[in-house]
Amino acid sequence: MASTAEMQPLAPAGYRRAPEMKEKVEASMVDLEAGNGETLYPGISRGESALRWGFVRKVYGILAAQLILTTAVSALTVLHPTLNATLSTSPGLALALAVLPFICKLPHLSDLMLCLTVSGLIFIPLGPVSVAVFGGLGALVFSGFILYDTESLIKRHTYDEYIWASVGLYLDILNLFLTILNILRSMQSDN
Repeated sequence: MASTAEMQPLAPAGYRRAPEMKEKVEASMVDLEAGNGETLYPGISRGESALRWGFVRKVYGILAAQLILTTAVSALTVLHPTLNATLSTSPGLALALAVLPFICKLPHLSDLMLCLTVSGLIFIPLGPVSVAVFGGLGALVFSGFILYDTESLIKRHTYDEYIWASVGLYLDILNLFLTILNILRSMQSDN
């Protein structure tokens, strides 16, 4: 971002600026993160576009923090033998922790029903080929959810819904990751 000294007029009032200096001042005032001054999508004003870009940056910042925290907790769970043993011997606790993200997503019931359907198929004992097929379908579904939630982020969410937008994207990414892990696990069990 340009400093305030660069944004001040280069000539006193009543004097003309050279055209190249005017272009330099206007170019320095363009926010490169906002797409070189272009609107986010056609049909919105520049002010609305600036607010929407800020909203998108806030949501993706929260999403990045969620993914980093998930990685840290997962690493702690896997690498800490006592915690790993506790979760292995207590299936009720593990199930409660697995269902908790779905409870957080209750405002998005349409997403929740497809998530539960695909996740429910994982718990049914199927052969490795069926698991791979259902995993592939699940990966397609969750990829579609990511696209839909991203479009909602850009066009539909209000500026106060940044938490729900980031939770929706987080659960989509997490479920996509889990379905890919199931596909890889079924491929490994074939060998």
